[in-house]
Amino acid sequence: MPATQETLHREVERRRTFAIISHPDAGKTTLTEKLLLYGGAIRSAGSVKARKSDKHATSDWMDIEKQRGISVTSSAMQFEFDGYHINILDTPGHQDFSEDTYRVLVAADAAVMLIDAAKGVEAQTIKLFKVCRMRNIPIFTFVNKMDRAAKDPFALMDEIESVLGIRSCPINWPIGVDGDFQGVYHRDTNLVELYTGGDHGKRMVEKADIPLDDPALHDALNEGYIERLHEELDLLEAGESFDLEQVRAGQLTPMFFGSAVTNFGVEPFLERFLRYTPPPLPRRSDIGEIGPEENYFSGFIFKIQANMNPAHRDRLAFMRIVSGAFEKGMEVWHSGTGKPVALKQPQQFMADEREAVEEAYAGDIIGLFDPGIYQLGDTLSDGPKLHYEDIPVFAPEFFNRVRPRDSMKRKQFQKGINQLAEEGAIQTFTRTETGREEFMVGVVGVLQFEVLEHRLRTEYQAELVMEPMNFHHVRWVTKTPKPVEELKLTSTSGRAKDSRGRDVLLFENEWSIRLAMENNPGLELAETAARKAEEE
Repeated sequence: MPATQETLHREVERRRTFAIISHPDAGKTTLTEKLLLYGGAIRSAGSVKARKSDKHATSDWMDIEKQRGISVTSSAMQFEFDGYHINILDTPGHQDFSEDTYRVLVAADAAVMLIDAAKGVEAQTIKLFKVCRMRNIPIFTFVNKMDRAAKDPFALMDEIESVLGIRSCPINWPIGVDGDFQGVYHRDTNLVELYTGGDHGKRMVEKADIPLDDPALHDALNEGYIERLHEELDLLEAGESFDLEQVRAGQLTPMFFGSAVTNFGVEPFLERFLRYTPPPLPRRSDIGEIGPEENYFSGFIFKIQANMNPAHRDRLAFMRIVSGAFEKGMEVWHSGTGKPVALKQPQQFMADEREAVEEAYAGDIIGLFDPGIYQLGDTLSDGPKLHYEDIPVFAPEFFNRVRPRDSMKRKQFQKGINQLAEEGAIQTFTRTETGREEFMVGVVGVLQFEVLEHRLRTEYQAELVMEPMNFHHVRWVTKTPKPVEELKLTSTSGRAKDSRGRDVLLFENEWSIRLAMENNPGLELAETAARKAEEE
């Protein structure tokens, strides 16, 4: 039975969908684990560093992630906490997988920016932060690893403003930053929260809340900490005051201090984050802005993942529901084929563990069984035939010539390459100007080649031979004064076709690109491929 408007409103209001972004090794997967721990989704948190044990982070499900102790693919997880229905998008922290992260941010309504207390704002954080700013989504800052010696909190605030260009407002304040972290003071409740227990982060910590002006605080905390806290709070009063409107407009970031690995500060952060962050936001489409409480279902595909369960050789399309209510088995219009499609076997996730889902609402992330019809950016709707904004495709910067080691495995090789290209993990190109057909793979970061090799071997039983090429730039030909093979290019440049048969030019450096433009008046090149324009 279709959801009533009252049910839809209630369910949308309690949804929260957010991504966690950070520089590699800032503790992002660990924080995700601890949020799941407090949400009751897991009983004991696994350490991502325990590579040799059988215990790995819940959100790191791919073999190569468990071996390396890093996240190289985005995970989507759902859990309930304090009346809220939460969708977490745990993104890869490794810079080589930034493209996957960019796509995932399109599906989020808010972002948690994780910062290492000792290192401050790092390079990858800056890149990901810029993507969030482009979309004006609310950004919440969690300063992690306070259990170790940390930078001065005021210095961190200055760094956030000077490097990222966003003002910050601490919601809590750390007590002890020299490796002697005692807990935090909550500015909104006037309570000092001290911590004990937690079994090194495996379980929820016990906590003691003491009002700042309570004499009992002097028994629980050394006088030096109390004096310093009062001094720092006086200085904070002169800074930014909390303004929820500015937070939701992406102009002010609330700051929280804690230690994900020991659970210090995780629960108070989660409680306030859920209060401050908005319910599902509208999305732009070719027929205007679509709100979450429209009386029809619609959503878009932002991620495709093959072989999440290698035993079943399955392929899932991750969909962000933008409007209305979803029901298992419903028939919807699919923008990619222009035909109706029945949404069978929908699933929700706890990393690689799944549950069948009967219904879902705007803001939710669900997985759809994909028989090979979905592509990144596809729109699904049982209302108007609309298209949501396209998901950007980033130009690869590293290229390898690839072929199967065993020619008898060509079929498995081709299937694996095609599926990984459809996921967006790699881009493929064919080059014929050398007199023989050369198959090329392009990636944004070199570690993606290692993942390609690993996944072809383990998921498709195809060994790979890769030869590096000297190209570092690809440009799509959008307009040309003459046939592409007659264009005047440098001897180190190349011509190829992408997976959709579109002409591309390959260059070693920026100088070669400029020369191609100068030597071929009327030539127009694009840095990204326009997916929707071609489909329509």
